[in-house]
Amino acid sequence: MGDRVQVQRTPAISMKNNRIGVKLGLIIMSVFLVVLLTLGFVMNQLFTNFYYKEMKADVEELTAHFAMMASTHDASTDEMINTFAEFSNVSIFLLNTNGELLAHSGHHEVTDRAFVHPEDFKKLSEGVLMNEEHRDPSGTRYFVSAREVLVDQESPNYMYVLASTEAMDKSIANVRYLLILSGVGAFLLAIGITWFIAQLLSRPLIEMQQATRKISQGKLDTRLEIHSKDEVGSLAATINDLARDLQHYRDSRQEFFANISHELRTPLTYLEGYTQVLKEHLYETDEERDMYLHIVHEEALRMRYLVNDLFELAKMEEGKLELDLKPVDMVDIIHRTIQKVQYQAGEKGLALTFDHESHRPYIMADPQRMEQILFNLLENALRYTEKGNVDVHLDIIKQEVVLTVTDTGVGIPEDELPYIFERFYRVEKSRSRQYGGTGLGLAIVKQWVEKQGGSIQVSSKTNEGTCFEIRFPTS
Repeated sequence: MGDRVQVQRTPAISMKNNRIGVKLGLIIMSVFLVVLLTLGFVMNQLFTNFYYKEMKADVEELTAHFAMMASTHDASTDEMINTFAEFSNVSIFLLNTNGELLAHSGHHEVTDRAFVHPEDFKKLSEGVLMNEEHRDPSGTRYFVSAREVLVDQESPNYMYVLASTEAMDKSIANVRYLLILSGVGAFLLAIGITWFIAQLLSRPLIEMQQATRKISQGKLDTRLEIHSKDEVGSLAATINDLARDLQHYRDSRQEFFANISHELRTPLTYLEGYTQVLKEHLYETDEERDMYLHIVHEEALRMRYLVNDLFELAKMEEGKLELDLKPVDMVDIIHRTIQKVQYQAGEKGLALTFDHESHRPYIMADPQRMEQILFNLLENALRYTEKGNVDVHLDIIKQEVVLTVTDTGVGIPEDELPYIFERFYRVEKSRSRQYGGTGLGLAIVKQWVEKQGGSIQVSSKTNEGTCFEIRFPTS
């Protein structure tokens, strides 16, 4: 109950806007009210039954005692019975077998004998104890207990003892009053506690709702403060991760568009400038003209690669990835791809090597896509390697074909490794501008590898080099 999750600079939450707090409070109050009413009913029944049984036992004991005293048929005894009746606040009726009144004591109206049933005399003579409740004409309730009085065997009498329940009813009423008073107090206390609990439990959810609304409005720097390790804290951490990922995605996308603009503007500028030179014959020699044509050709190729990457990415986002799976000779794929980048490696003075076992592993893959995967990895390695070598190694380990591309280039910072396969992402923006690239190559590689049932991992150390490892099951 002490867990808190807070949004930075969160405004106060009113009960009007805290609907979940109101609902939660109503549910808690409803449950508490049901428990309180049930407990009150049970307590009332317990006290009522207790007083009823106590009074019934007392009246039966008095009846038995008075019946025994009356059986002596002594004048002093009769006077004693009257005294005891007055002292015990009960009324006594002594009747013969014909139902005629022989003696009466107490405050009960002597004419009211509706509790006397001649047919009960036989039961009393058989030793059966008679107990019942009776209301007099004024509505006063009495406990009635009857017993047989044996003066002699031929003419038994019957004694009825009536005890008013007024004192018992007052005691029960006092108990009920205390129960109601305690219940009302407990209910009022529960309202305060419920409001506090509802606010405490609902506030984190309200703050999360406010945080997600800010995130949806583009305020991606919004974060929740986490003070618990339960489900609420886990949800808050998930929202923070979502905001962080969205912020990273937005920043990467903005950087991507900036890079795309730069990458397009540069070749377009070259194309426009040098075609103008060629059109107006502003060159002096054929060699100079051929140089300008070469530049135009290179910039056109650069734009084509960029457009191809964008087109590839668009197909991936639309889910239109078409694969022509067939057994592929990986050695042949690697040889063909290395030939394509051999000239680039030679220009930079880099050694490009390929090492594999004597056997030729096959995998089920799309030959064109596999060649594109390896081409992107080799081109990436050559771009970021200024000296040393780029090595390709192929092996079979535990029924898997393992392809590694290792370079001795500038490497990738450790904190950037988790993001390099993301779309639009480029390691160290200033370095990316220096070496070129759109940040799409590795994202495309990862997509094609996974679509063909493989996996890719990367390890790197800054200024030491990078190693990409691809695994495919053998066919």
